[in-house]
Amino acid sequence: MSIVKMKRIRLIALAQDRDALLSSLLHVGCVEISEPELYSADEDQAALLQRDTTDLARVKGDLVQLSSALQVLGKYAPQKKSLFAPRRSVSERELLDRDTMAESLKKAESINDHAKTIGQLTARRTRLNAEILALRPWESFDLPLNEKGTKQVSILLGTVPNNADIHLLSGTVAEAAEASEVKLLSSDREQHCLEVLVHRSQEHAALEALRTFGFSFSPLRDLPGTAADNIRRLEDKLKKLEQEQEQEAEAIKAMGAARAQLELCIDSVQQILATESTKERLLTGGAIIYLDGWVDEPNVSKLEKALAEFDCAYELLDPTPEEYPKVPIKLKNTALTRPLNMVTEMYSLPAYDGVDPNPLMAPFFVLFFGMMMADMAYGLIMIIGGWFILNVMKAKGSMAHIGGLGYLCGFSTLVFGALTGGFFGDFIPQIAKLINPDTTLTALPALFTPLEDTIAILIGSLVLGFIQIITGLAISVVRKTQKGDFIDALFNEITWWIILAGAALAIFGIGNIAGVPVVLVVGGLMLAIGGTRKAKGFGKVTSLVGLVYNGISGFFSDTFSYARLMALMLAGSVIASVFNTLGAVTGNVILFVIISMIGNILNLVLNLLGCYVHDLRLQCLEFFGRFYQEGGKAFKPLSIQTKYVDIIKEEK
Repeated sequence: MSIVKMKRIRLIALAQDRDALLSSLLHVGCVEISEPELYSADEDQAALLQRDTTDLARVKGDLVQLSSALQVLGKYAPQKKSLFAPRRSVSERELLDRDTMAESLKKAESINDHAKTIGQLTARRTRLNAEILALRPWESFDLPLNEKGTKQVSILLGTVPNNADIHLLSGTVAEAAEASEVKLLSSDREQHCLEVLVHRSQEHAALEALRTFGFSFSPLRDLPGTAADNIRRLEDKLKKLEQEQEQEAEAIKAMGAARAQLELCIDSVQQILATESTKERLLTGGAIIYLDGWVDEPNVSKLEKALAEFDCAYELLDPTPEEYPKVPIKLKNTALTRPLNMVTEMYSLPAYDGVDPNPLMAPFFVLFFGMMMADMAYGLIMIIGGWFILNVMKAKGSMAHIGGLGYLCGFSTLVFGALTGGFFGDFIPQIAKLINPDTTLTALPALFTPLEDTIAILIGSLVLGFIQIITGLAISVVRKTQKGDFIDALFNEITWWIILAGAALAIFGIGNIAGVPVVLVVGGLMLAIGGTRKAKGFGKVTSLVGLVYNGISGFFSDTFSYARLMALMLAGSVIASVFNTLGAVTGNVILFVIISMIGNILNLVLNLLGCYVHDLRLQCLEFFGRFYQEGGKAFKPLSIQTKYVDIIKEEK
């Protein structure tokens, strides 16, 4: 397993073959078209070439239209669909059929038009409801709202703030205008609605008194008809609008059967969008087009077969070391190591001249995860869950990685659970004791148990950690040697191996000459020479001190980080046992099972997250830091990518 080798492709073809060529590249799915360096590097050639034209904006608009229509159907014509239902399979021909796309776009436009009409009707209903709400406080006023009074009496309709004292207001108005009467029509949390009758000769005085209480005229005082009449009129309009809205909603529901067609069309337009985006990275001189990109080496023959159908000229080149930072990364893994892609991608893809960490990390990751979980029941649940995701849900992408990782780690968890005698903690001995207090089954057979062999587990965790650290150093030595930098490997990694081996031999008194630990002394001399070979003067002393301190503290601190393997194993076992004990206290088998299962489900969920995070930390910090060269970018070829359907691959 390694990083897949890439070839750089430079191609010139006839402009008239552009669409057919890109369609063929979409079918083979192995070419990533990049920004052509020719466009920016060579001014003379750049003057002859220009960016190719695209319909990208129009295609994005079509995608928005389809997505919006699908959302509308989800709201007005919801479909009960099983989460685990397999995706529909279609051929490439069906996926890229332009006539079907055009028909689907028309249906999407119709659905969106109905939704737009519903939006307009909703806005009108909202406005009418607001008008009705504004009229309600004046409903008890039985005269037309625009009634101004008689020749002698003036009618004033208005409001004052809710905190105004009505009795004080009435008295004040009566004091200012004897020939007046204040009538309270309604009140709410914000205002009092008033009807004021006053002799026209005293109207000015009454208004002056009212304004001291914050009086303002009603905005509805010029509306013809009574408030009740206006409310009835608006309610009639409201009912008609509701009927129209229901008709529009029914029209959308009637188009619910178009959901599958719209989903297919979204996937189809996504392919066109990818193609149009690619066109922006093409250069054209009018009669010809030029592209620059990358193809993975295993698919070169497939690409050459596809290009043979076109009048084009191309060259395939191995990337130069200067181009390595630009080379896209594709990892070549087996079914056992592929799920680890989610770990690697979460951290960072390796550089092109680096090493694929997945096969190196997989044994440690799976082993450590199982050690931390260490429960047969949890392992079985993970295996079943992983199998379900992969075989029933037929998940792809990240979800497939989760299923595969759960499947692998489930077996590891099952094995460690068998070694520690854990099945939902001590569930089986506890329930056996509840059923038969005289039972002799106090624990399942176990090679070691977290609660009784804590020190042994801690030592085992540290040993496993030390092995992984040494493995990382060994990989670093190999990589440096391959690059011709053996001297650096000798003084940075191999020196510490000699020192550690010498310390171990000295402890057991092996290899000593006249009481001097020869291997340890040799290692110390190598450290002194290698660590200070680039320093000058007093810098040699500080370099040596720094090397000794950082080397020793680095080894010990990194190794002790693996104590978390023991800690999480112990924590998971204790939490499961606590819930089992709480259930057993009830003395009832049914209550015991309920309490135990609730606790163990919580424990499983917490452990899945905790073990993954801590396992990830050990790999990324303690292991990768020894040899990993990051900085790669993912290989993203022009290929068919779908969300709603699966594609039946066709040979062209």
